Amino acid sequence: MTHSKRWIVPPPLTPQADLALAAHPPVLRQVLYNRGIGTRETAEDFLRANLTFDDDPFQMKDMRKAVERIQYALEAGEQIAVYGDYDVDGVTATALLVTALRALGGNVREYIPNRFDEGYGLNIEAFDLLRAEGVSLVISVDCGIRSPAEALHAKTIGLDLIISDHHEPAGEIPQALAVINPKQEGDEYPEKYLAGVGIAYKIVQALHRSVKPAVLDLPSYLDLVALGTVADLAPLTGENRHLVRGGLRQMRYSARQGLLSLAAVSDISLQKVTAINIGFALGPRLNASGRLESALDSYRLLTATDLFEAGTLAQKLNVQNGQRQQMTRKIQAEAETLALAEEPEPKILFAVKEDFNAGVVGLAAARLTDAYYRPSVVGHSDPEKGETRCSCRSIPEFHITQALDQCADLLVRHGGHAAAAGFTVENDKLDALKARLKEIAARELDGKDLRHSLLADAEAPLSDMTADLLKSLDLLEPTGYGNPGAVFVSRNVRVVNHRAVGADSKHLKLTVGDGKVTFDAIAFRLGDWAGKLPERIDLMYTLETNEYNGRTTLQLNVKDLKPSGLPD
Repeated sequence: MTHSKRWIVPPPLTPQADLALAAHPPVLRQVLYNRGIGTRETAEDFLRANLTFDDDPFQMKDMRKAVERIQYALEAGEQIAVYGDYDVDGVTATALLVTALRALGGNVREYIPNRFDEGYGLNIEAFDLLRAEGVSLVISVDCGIRSPAEALHAKTIGLDLIISDHHEPAGEIPQALAVINPKQEGDEYPEKYLAGVGIAYKIVQALHRSVKPAVLDLPSYLDLVALGTVADLAPLTGENRHLVRGGLRQMRYSARQGLLSLAAVSDISLQKVTAINIGFALGPRLNASGRLESALDSYRLLTATDLFEAGTLAQKLNVQNGQRQQMTRKIQAEAETLALAEEPEPKILFAVKEDFNAGVVGLAAARLTDAYYRPSVVGHSDPEKGETRCSCRSIPEFHITQALDQCADLLVRHGGHAAAAGFTVENDKLDALKARLKEIAARELDGKDLRHSLLADAEAPLSDMTADLLKSLDLLEPTGYGNPGAVFVSRNVRVVNHRAVGADSKHLKLTVGDGKVTFDAIAFRLGDWAGKLPERIDLMYTLETNEYNGRTTLQLNVKDLKPSGLPD
């Protein structure tokens, strides 16, 4: 029997690091060391989520120019539009900047393009509409860095444009009045991995230092920063960690009516909210409206002050999220059949169909990548427009946006990150694009061991898993992308009992012990093991609490399992 995934357990920390981190429990020392933290000072900064650099927003290229233009617009009573994106990052950034500019007395409106009619990013028709309605200044959030033609058009029609974006620039920087993106050449801001909402917050921080500072309550915006940063999978390190820690604190005490209503329909207590809650419950519901209809409902929820309006919108998003889940499962199954019909063991999975919902194809691609550990492309073709729009998800061994850069001559537009991207291609060039991507993937992935790598923090017996340990691990929060929760491996544990649970028996509920202690455990998406588990297994898991009928117990959340003795 072979193992479908690779388990990686790092070596023990050095004696020097063990001594330097002696103020912390032994397991926490190992976890900190695995994250590159080996001194008392760096441990304190990390655990307190302290900033270790000057976060002056004016270090960002063009920030002063942008603030001066915004200040002039505020004083002159000009119409300002904040142009966002339809995902959680874009919606929260739009809500944040619109709210802050209104607090400063600005005549400001939001503009969020429709995914289905307009697609991602800046578009010329929207600029024409905004200019005709009297807007003289547009500030983009979470988009625009790859829109030189649209920026040039804005200039042509007399529309001042400030671009704020966190995506990777590609070649020519748009000729806007100001471009704020810490990833652009010549930018000196130390943190390069802020989300779009994080950069919107930096603009507000700069305005706070320049224009009526008493009017802007900076901590009140951090809940929006936390939502967008976590949902967009920005790494929870550096300044992001600092901002999200503050945002979770704000959410626990925030009076933002929309969040209270959203938490209620998500069955989440904001007093105990974590980054995991955002990633798996709040974020998907905020994303659902833009995937199925219009992201304006999510924007309205986040800016709502009326209890009835917020409750109605939260219920609508909750229903849409259920529809989105059902649609995702259906598209995933069809896309899987299409992709594997062409090639039984492809290096990249590619599936396009006319009736695939364009708002959900990215989620289907993510599920394919998770299931097969291959880059995946899933798209919706539109014969009337003569175009196909695709979403891509990838693996660490394959930078999907760089691969698309090598296909730029075939594409209408494209952009994204290393692990996620999107593009539009004319239908008559789709086959050529598919062939080239397959060629690039074959070249770059040839000879590589393409299996999920699961990284643990330490091997430990089950008896080490205590409430005191879990309390010390809480100091790692916020955990998520870039700063995962602590993961442990326990060997040769005995399976006391187990059963499949959940829809279609997809999950596994089990009880395990080591002769000293017994734990209940839940293993999501591992229901296939039901009925065939050996008596002794190795477990990889995180430690968590489970609340049921008013009783709180410790539980293992299993990431993977294998028969004892099978090589990692």
